[in-house]
Amino acid sequence: MADAKLIDGKAFAMGLRQRVGAGVADYVGGGGPKPGLATVLVGADPASQVYVRSKGKLAVELGMASFDRKLPAETTEQELLAVIAELNADPAVNGILVQLPLPKHIDTAKVLLAIDPAKDVDGFHPVNVGRLGSIAPGAPLDFPVPCTPLGVTMLLQDALGHLAGSNAVVVGRSNLVGRPVAQLLLRLDCTVTITHSRTRDLPALCRQADILVVAIGRTEFVRGDWIKPGAAVIDVGINRIPTADGKSRLVGDVAFAEAQKVAGYLTPVPGGVGPMTVACLMYNTLQAARRVAGLPYVAV
Repeated sequence: MADAKLIDGKAFAMGLRQRVGAGVADYVGGGGPKPGLATVLVGADPASQVYVRSKGKLAVELGMASFDRKLPAETTEQELLAVIAELNADPAVNGILVQLPLPKHIDTAKVLLAIDPAKDVDGFHPVNVGRLGSIAPGAPLDFPVPCTPLGVTMLLQDALGHLAGSNAVVVGRSNLVGRPVAQLLLRLDCTVTITHSRTRDLPALCRQADILVVAIGRTEFVRGDWIKPGAAVIDVGINRIPTADGKSRLVGDVAFAEAQKVAGYLTPVPGGVGPMTVACLMYNTLQAARRVAGLPYVAV
């Protein structure tokens, strides 16, 4: 059997960014204001600074307006909630992203709840979680959807075409990835099983999957002999492991070399799901701007 076909998330994300940029140009060319993305960073975590900077830079590259709010680590919860209220009321802001994790003295759930659901471009607000949980098969995603899960389904549809009838197994039940991925796959008419660390005989369930999405946060947890020959395997994990030269490298939740010999399609780490997250954030921001203008949802 030939090695799995690698799903190039970096290339797909680049194409998605280009399509979003074209969509922004059409929207602004039609008289609309620039879609606006506001990022809120509390503290000076180096990794978070890099993430926020890259998001703001990409928004500007795609023709959007970027609003960066950098707050000191000692910012109180009430001060942060006041900033969010200000952004909620600002018509120039279509999307609000609060960079996580927040300092321990701030209640993350309370902060996420304070964001206007229409501007919740991360898709974490309970209103949007509830809408995804109750969406009808095939219904349009005319509300914000979590970026990484949305990217996963985009990659699968691009690689496989129609997913209807596929047996999908999701390894991981987090609110950030596992559960929303399962809901999105149900919307696409897959038969979905959600598994987790306490699932009995997990390898046997994985071997039944036509589509296997792994987001459990454990280094190379899923082995090659867990995979059904020809299955599409989406590895959402990002784990850093040391190398012999004293440095480190990124690996996923799937044993890549083993999986490559069995799967039909496989996402690498890095270069698979990762690039899709920021691209889908831009996609969500454009959709949010279109909704404010009364324009219909458009797939790009």
